[in-house]
Amino acid sequence: MSIINYQLSILLRIFVPLLNYQLSIINFQMNILVIRFRQMGDAILATSLLNTLRHNFPEAQIHFVLNEKIAPLFQGHPSIDRIITFTDEERHHFVHYLKRVWQIVHHTHYDIIIDMRSTANTMLFARFAPHTPYRIGVKKGYTRLAFNHLIPPCGSKSIVEHDINFASPLNAIKPIQPVKEFTLHITEEEKQTFRTYLQQQGIDLAKPVMLANVTAKLASKVWDEDRMVWVLRQFITTYPDWQIIFNYAPGQEETNARRVYEKLGSPRQVFIDVQARSSRQLVAMGYCTTLFFGNEGGARHIMHATGCPSFVICAPGNSKTVWLPQNSVPAAGISPADLASPSALAKMNKAQQYNLITQENVWEGLKDFILKYKV
Repeated sequence: MSIINYQLSILLRIFVPLLNYQLSIINFQMNILVIRFRQMGDAILATSLLNTLRHNFPEAQIHFVLNEKIAPLFQGHPSIDRIITFTDEERHHFVHYLKRVWQIVHHTHYDIIIDMRSTANTMLFARFAPHTPYRIGVKKGYTRLAFNHLIPPCGSKSIVEHDINFASPLNAIKPIQPVKEFTLHITEEEKQTFRTYLQQQGIDLAKPVMLANVTAKLASKVWDEDRMVWVLRQFITTYPDWQIIFNYAPGQEETNARRVYEKLGSPRQVFIDVQARSSRQLVAMGYCTTLFFGNEGGARHIMHATGCPSFVICAPGNSKTVWLPQNSVPAAGISPADLASPSALAKMNKAQQYNLITQENVWEGLKDFILKYKV
């Protein structure tokens, strides 16, 4: 027994330090690849996962895969060490796409690959890196071919809870503390430049500012225009000291916004020509905004990420539970699902569902929100 014990002690002296070394590599020096792609709003919400990873593994290298068009919004984010972008051409040219994915996963040894979409195309990152210890994706019929850790689809839970759940397999490394905040980062210089611009446009930053999303890129996500005008008119009458900026993109959105402005009677409280001309300027606007109101969408996610409270009208089929995640920033809204049962909604088309949301519903909800959160 003494000989066996002696041999065991020798083995422990050799392997325990090696084991501790390997654990230190996993905990502090690992490389993490997160694949998101998709649209701006989805990527903003995904920063809750990135923030969770950074909080739990502060020394890790975190790389984030995005569409090139939305990448500037995430430059300088403290939870991202490297942004990897794909152009539309690269994503839709299969041979070029294969080559780039192969190069990415073979240029850097990743300890963790998290595929937040888990489509046939995106799962190639994990397929090309079979020796990566943690390959995490969404549970679908075909995803076992690429991933060794699967999480359930989002379903009816908050999209932020779903995104953070991608980190749950890492509990095997250490207990994961979730971070529900989704955030964006711009420089103090960018903030000050935009504040100066607003002041030059006549905005008094000592008074409250509302950013109103009176239109949207997709017509299916725009509430009735005349009802929106009625609510804004009530707001202007009730809160005459507030200043209102319309959020819109060039083209049809601008046409729609200016039509709403004219229907309102071109009130002095509405600054129709004040614009954020880039996504980063919209972030800067968020830091100057007291309240976001209007149609739910990607702009709301930007405002929320800057700490701005929001009250929105949700389009039919867009769940408030999923798309209005709750954290330290107040966020609420109204949707057809608040006004009719699922069985009743199933018998209506989208226009009929939208019609359930009356101007009185929205106005009362907005007033209550302002009062509740002392906006």
